[in-house]
Amino acid sequence: MNFDIRIGLGHDTHRLEAGGPLRLGGVDIDFAGHLVGHSDADVLLHAITDSLLGAANLGDIGEMFPDTDPALRGKDSGEMLAAAYARVQAEGWELCNLDCVVLAERPKLLPHREAICQRIAELLGVSPAAIAVKGKTGERSGEIGQGKIMQAICNCLIQRR
Repeated sequence: MNFDIRIGLGHDTHRLEAGGPLRLGGVDIDFAGHLVGHSDADVLLHAITDSLLGAANLGDIGEMFPDTDPALRGKDSGEMLAAAYARVQAEGWELCNLDCVVLAERPKLLPHREAICQRIAELLGVSPAAIAVKGKTGERSGEIGQGKIMQAICNCLIQRR
């Protein structure tokens, strides 16, 4: 069976610790906390990367950028996303759209959403109209609601060129 369009799903979680700034969607946000991880821990870009790789059946972010590689310590997730998308394109696919949700009690996403969508569009070489990012809280419950973690979920649609 030949599939000319595919859907991908990506998810990521990182712990929040004191001290900013917070990098989210490739944008540095003035905030009292930052995400912790092997790379720059950009939870949104990691979820996007996983959704694109999954849609093209090219594995996942952990395979392409293993957290056991010392060269990736502190790596800019925007560079990883761009490299992953270049691989997706090399297999003959192009992005139709992304639909993402960031789950965090704070900071509020709305004041930063336009800049985040613009940055993601720049990294992927697509129109910002193809990028949707929404924020949801944990309603003060669970680890998200207590500000201990941040999560991102992303769906993508890709098509054969």
